[in-house]
Amino acid sequence: MSKLFKTVLSLIVAVTILAVPVGATGEPSNANAATMVYVTKTGKHYFYHRHNRGLNRARKVYRVSLQKAKHRGLTLAATDQATATHHKRTHHRRIKRRTVVKRVPVKHIKQAKASASGLQKLKYHGQQIVIINHDLPKLNRLSINKGAWQHYGNLDRLNRVTTADAMLNKRLMPHTERQALYVDPTGWHNKRGHGGWLYNRSHLIGYQLTGQNNNMKNLMTGTRSLNAPGMEKYENQVAGYLRSSRSHYVRYEVKPVFAGNDLLANGVQMQGESIGSHAIRFNVYIFNVQPGFRLNYRTGTSKAA
Repeated sequence: MSKLFKTVLSLIVAVTILAVPVGATGEPSNANAATMVYVTKTGKHYFYHRHNRGLNRARKVYRVSLQKAKHRGLTLAATDQATATHHKRTHHRRIKRRTVVKRVPVKHIKQAKASASGLQKLKYHGQQIVIINHDLPKLNRLSINKGAWQHYGNLDRLNRVTTADAMLNKRLMPHTERQALYVDPTGWHNKRGHGGWLYNRSHLIGYQLTGQNNNMKNLMTGTRSLNAPGMEKYENQVAGYLRSSRSHYVRYEVKPVFAGNDLLANGVQMQGESIGSHAIRFNVYIFNVQPGFRLNYRTGTSKAA
């Protein structure tokens, strides 16, 4: 009797185990609440596998606990089991290749010509000195055998300065103090402002290099910042090099850049190159601007900014 009872009891236990309910989603109802799954912000399903194809179009995927996902009413995605089986193959097939942008070396990029017309189009954006042609001058390197010389272009029809060109050497440098300037270049409407005078009578080739002073062909209306530290920075470099030896020569050129019939230059282009060495080499454009002032380049008049 006891043996029969044990047999019947075993059958009842087996039937009870088989009768444990399975969730409608196909997963055991006693799944661990600490299991992590993947969900989207607005989706209706959760996924056990991050690379399930059901998540391919999702902008953002969040990793949350299974318990939290169920609490939101989410159900297991029908594609999850298939993704788990083929996860590795699908993952590699769907990786998008990054487009490789080929970087062109700077030396292969065509440089704009540093012509007067091109410099007129330059706009001031807070940087007063602009490097032209990678700082490499484009000068006619006349024979050093001709010795030191200087040349100043004639004034144009509006009495504006045009150019100053020289082969500089120590013997051209002055031995006396500079006299007061009295020439009034075009656009000369000077006034005092914060920090001093707005304008200077700016030499195209600085007095310390050639001794030229009240030469109308060598003077233009330049702002205080154009004159110093702008042009003066390069003039001092050249002067220091020339003073160090009587055998040092520098090809030097300064051109003011005017727009149309303006009487005040937009800026100046300065070029310099030492002969037989790389001690001096520059090609720059310096804007004729002054902080705190709005300049009228047509007339040279100004207003406080």
